Amino acid sequence: MSYYFVANIKVNDETGYREYIKQSGEIFSKYNGEYLAVDDNPEVLEGKWQYTRTIIIKFETKGDFESWYNSREYQEILKYRLSAADCDTILVKGLWDTITSKREQITEI
Repeated sequence: MSYYFVANIKVNDETGYREYIKQSGEIFSKYNGEYLAVDDNPEVLEGKWQYTRTIIIKFETKGDFESWYNSREYQEILKYRLSAADCDTILVKGLWDTITSKREQITEI
């Protein structure tokens, strides 16, 4: 079951954000995550874009995501990102899991 962590970030303090980046890679590597995209200049197709960076990270399971996000190590550095940037983040289920879930709902009706 794959899950995708999507972060839209508007960096307000480059120095503080760099402190987060400097430590995040080592912590992230422990929890089975895979960076799929890091873009400082995404192409805006619709709407207004107020961010300076978008990141998409894939986790094989929701448990892997929760272990990473809730880990003591990550929580200790998360304060740097939250104080240096405005962040909107979401967790999205992978397509296969969504299709399987919908199919199960339909067969139960």
